[in-house]
Amino acid sequence: MLEDKNQQRTSLENLGEFGLINHLTKHFEIQHTSTLKGIGDDAAVLNFKDKNAVVSTDLLVEGVHFDLSYMPLKHLGYKSVMVNLSDIYAMNAIATQITVSIAISNRFPLEALEEFYAGVAQACNVYNVDLIGGDTTSSTKGMLISITAIGMAKTEKLVYRSGAKENDLLVVSGDLGGAYLGLQVLEREKEVFKVNPNNQPDLEPYSYIVERQLKPEARMDIVELLEKLEVKPTSMIDISDGLSSEILHLCANSEVGCNLFEDKIPLDPTVISTSEEFKMDSTTIALSGGEDYELLFTIDQTDFPKIKANPNLTVIGHIAAKEEGTHLVTRANTKIALTAQGWNSFNEE
Repeated sequence: MLEDKNQQRTSLENLGEFGLINHLTKHFEIQHTSTLKGIGDDAAVLNFKDKNAVVSTDLLVEGVHFDLSYMPLKHLGYKSVMVNLSDIYAMNAIATQITVSIAISNRFPLEALEEFYAGVAQACNVYNVDLIGGDTTSSTKGMLISITAIGMAKTEKLVYRSGAKENDLLVVSGDLGGAYLGLQVLEREKEVFKVNPNNQPDLEPYSYIVERQLKPEARMDIVELLEKLEVKPTSMIDISDGLSSEILHLCANSEVGCNLFEDKIPLDPTVISTSEEFKMDSTTIALSGGEDYELLFTIDQTDFPKIKANPNLTVIGHIAAKEEGTHLVTRANTKIALTAQGWNSFNEE
């Protein structure tokens, strides 16, 4: 877990639960007036006055969602926050507070947790959110992380999955598939390391996609961009489980169909070249890979001139009548029914 086996190791038993909480959170400062009371009491106190509170929670489990053999703990702290903030931004809201709860086994010294919380602190600083509480406990199964994110938005700003309508344009931020391929590269190098521990992997050619896996960024900037452009999406969802799964969620909630165009899906050149190296289809990776944490949303056609040619946004299809179904239109101009093949945490394989 820690590269230097001779690093100082401070037993958590010496601190106790409250001593540990105080130690790990003493450098976090309150940034929002809506945070009336943060860490230090039985509950946090928030006051949003004329705005709505938006809340989302995610659970990350060692061996299921992350592998500490190649995931640095500071990166893990940062990514854990991103996973939750992304859900807030998918509501067209602004994140303001988080709580962090962890369960850890006795193989983790204090220094390891300091690294994890350093990543949490960096995420809080970059995205301007307050850490207001959480919990710590012991675990016999490694590390478990539960983060709750809280945000706020005025009623007229909120966007749900259920607002897409026929003829709306389907839009995505950024590019897709990188996080999944970054994971494939890391898993491959892990197996090589097992065979030859002296072999040092050269990850430079894969730096973009490895970073997409280890240190993703939630798209707060897209929420701010859309407000600046005076565009309110008709529906929105974040891409955590793969593009196809999220499109199907959006269409099911809005009771519509859609046509997604294969040649419009944004792919980074590294994604294309690495897909070829792994003998994988880049479209399949984009549709089913997951963990990109981009935003998928629909807009009225009248808003197209406002987003046209914006490098952060790509129109990838349009909404159709429910009876038409949900389809991928291939480069050969044939229609294939979209299926949900993204991440399934209960898949036994």
